[in-house]
Amino acid sequence: MSARIAAVLVLLLLVGCGALPSADDDPVTRRSTPRATGSVDLDGTDTPEEFAADIDAAQRVAEQYWTRVFAKSGDQFEPVRELVPYERAGEVSCGDEPLPLNNAAYCSRGDFIAYDVNWAFGVFRQIGDAFLYYLLGHEYAHGIQARLGIQKEFTIQQELQADCMAGAFIGDQARARQLRLDKGDTDELAEGLKSVGDAPGQPWFAEGSHGSPEMRVNAFANGYRDSLRSCDL
Repeated sequence: MSARIAAVLVLLLLVGCGALPSADDDPVTRRSTPRATGSVDLDGTDTPEEFAADIDAAQRVAEQYWTRVFAKSGDQFEPVRELVPYERAGEVSCGDEPLPLNNAAYCSRGDFIAYDVNWAFGVFRQIGDAFLYYLLGHEYAHGIQARLGIQKEFTIQQELQADCMAGAFIGDQARARQLRLDKGDTDELAEGLKSVGDAPGQPWFAEGSHGSPEMRVNAFANGYRDSLRSCDL
């Protein structure tokens, strides 16, 4: 795997997301889909059935990865409890905060990841299934931050760490042959990508800042290349 793969995959985060403080609110019930098995080829596909299977496989691979990481430290990993697809703005809320369209987020209030299924499916059709692994990898990283009690002073620190952790997840799973990527995958991923990161002039210290495209590429690439040791955990 090359640094080019890491640089391309990091471009897949098209919107902001993050973890909210813990609470005891009940999450929305998720759909149930069969689990995929074996290692995963990231090949572009475009049907709702393939999308659902890839979402499920991305969840499985993330759970495998973090179970293994926690076990190395002698700890037991508790998977994120729910994956919740939604179709309308405000259909799913994290506490008192309704989630907008064109978004995905981890919510520690109920311990679930919610995503706009129509948006995610549209980007999946445009870019390919590696998008889903980055999306789930980044949101799962916020779930890990919640489990470890990590709460940075600024949003940008939280987000760049999650980018690094997503890079480590994808890089480590590729090296473990749980994910297979080739040049065709990276070419497909690059198609249609226009801009990511905060807008020029966005203060780095502002609430909701995620970092410039260059900062996000670097954070992801560091994790992809050097695994979790580069993620300030």
